[in-house]
Amino acid sequence: PLLSRGVHLSVHEAGHRTAAYRPFFKQHLYFDRALNSSVYQIPRIFPFPDTRNVMITIESKLAAPGRDQGVLAVDTITTHKSVSGATGEAAYVFPRYVYDTPDAEQGALLDGGEGGRRDNITDEALAAYRARYGEDVTKDDVFAYVYGVLHSPEYRERYATDLAKMLPRIPEVATASAFRGFAEAGQRLLDLHIGYEQAAPHPLREEWAAGAPAGDARWRVEKMRWAGTRAAPDRSAIAVSEWLTLSGIPDEAHEYVVGPRSALEWLIDRYRVRTDKASGIVNDPNDWGLERGEPSYIADLVKRIVTVSVETMRVVRALPPLDEA
Repeated sequence: PLLSRGVHLSVHEAGHRTAAYRPFFKQHLYFDRALNSSVYQIPRIFPFPDTRNVMITIESKLAAPGRDQGVLAVDTITTHKSVSGATGEAAYVFPRYVYDTPDAEQGALLDGGEGGRRDNITDEALAAYRARYGEDVTKDDVFAYVYGVLHSPEYRERYATDLAKMLPRIPEVATASAFRGFAEAGQRLLDLHIGYEQAAPHPLREEWAAGAPAGDARWRVEKMRWAGTRAAPDRSAIAVSEWLTLSGIPDEAHEYVVGPRSALEWLIDRYRVRTDKASGIVNDPNDWGLERGEPSYIADLVKRIVTVSVETMRVVRALPPLDEA
């Protein structure tokens, strides 16, 4: 409609954003209501490119029986199928903060700065948690508690029937110590999943084939795959390229699953060079690392996500029992 009316659109700097397209996969995004088909409530969650916010992304319901609901915390704009993939269920997001006064067209705050920020955890909710678990409970504790509970295997099993039909309800645990256990675990998971690019690389072995190029080209990735063969994949190793294999992936790294895939499977699925058939545009994930001066970004990310996966499962296994009040 804008084109047919001859409306002139200008590129504005605030439109250049970073977005989480899939788990542990970021892309550049030009964000503008006139050019994006659906912006939903994103201008109220990330009104500025440098707005600091965190949101829990969760599938609206299970896409298939027998698997866990996709849940992941992000600190950037994300897509409506970020944790389920193109064929999965749409996701809802639950942000830590919302902004009451965004300009819907430009994504800016009318009163500037952080003045329009509203805490998404109400004072009434905080008072209820404090009455049950102690006056030292903060709103950040409540947010982390929710994230911790959503990762509880006991919670997912107990409410599997409900989760297949609707958004989750968050139960109240019976004791203050259990609340604190879930909150501390949830905060650790938030730190791991949001800060995945800063995680310590797991000490995987780099196995180089003869003839590997030098310089930045040494780290170039066209399409990753599991080592071994298609019929008998070796999931202890990932062939990053034809000349580099990362081996020594521990079994527990495969246990951390976001929606339909493990975290490592998301990397293999997304970090590949793709060409859009209609436009001919090449999407090259190697550019992300090169722009940052990190040509080994993808190989390093595999190591970091192994750490994130192992640590996530360590935290999940240590969660307290879900004894409800």
